[in-house]
Amino acid sequence: MTAEAADRAPAGTGAPPATRAEYCVIACADAWRGDGEVLASPMGAVPSIGARLARLTFAPDLLLTDGEALIVGPDGTPEGWLPYRQHLTMVTGGRRHVMMGASQLDRFGNQNISCIGDWHRPDRQLLGARGAPVNTLNNPVSYWVPKHSRRVFVEHVDMICGVGYDSAATAGPSARRHHGLRRVVTDLAVLDFATPDHSMRLVSLHPGVTVEQVRAATGFTLAVAQDGVPSTREPTAAELRLIREVIDPAGARNREVRG
Repeated sequence: MTAEAADRAPAGTGAPPATRAEYCVIACADAWRGDGEVLASPMGAVPSIGARLARLTFAPDLLLTDGEALIVGPDGTPEGWLPYRQHLTMVTGGRRHVMMGASQLDRFGNQNISCIGDWHRPDRQLLGARGAPVNTLNNPVSYWVPKHSRRVFVEHVDMICGVGYDSAATAGPSARRHHGLRRVVTDLAVLDFATPDHSMRLVSLHPGVTVEQVRAATGFTLAVAQDGVPSTREPTAAELRLIREVIDPAGARNREVRG
């Protein structure tokens, strides 16, 4: 096998099989595919590894930040200056694709990271809405959920922080102009909102996961293609080497996703 063919070979060729966490990394990386020169803002270990993998492979124009004031390379080497005012300009101009977490997420992509229970007397106080409304109304947004469960995927969120498709439609043209939810990646599957009513759809299953398992872990009815759901893309040998040896040799991905 030539070196070029080896790089295209499935991850299992000559190496331990890809883990569930590594499939999640691949799914997160693919969320930025085709974005061009935008700022990637991943939140969480697996999305961060995914963004760096995308930059090193199919998305060389992707911009990465240290979260403070610098544009950095995949290894953390400074490549440019990104003052906060410029960061905000990129956000409001749609030049950023953020992958956020979600304490609750409903069928139309409304996200809650603020509180659980009645807003006036919540059972649990969380992060607060923070930048979620601005993120979802001004630049592309994806979500990362490390544990797919009915506690997260609910019929109705207790508070809307990130704006879903139904809420954006109700708010009017100004809210819809730059609104776009790309992907939801979980430890079980990949989902999106590419349905006529923008309700959540099952796109792919990670190896070993069934449609029934995803349905059982979701608190609302998912759109599922009648002709079957494909498996999540397998890492190539080259991608797997980058994940294991270059980007995350300490294995942070396996602490965020087990199994």
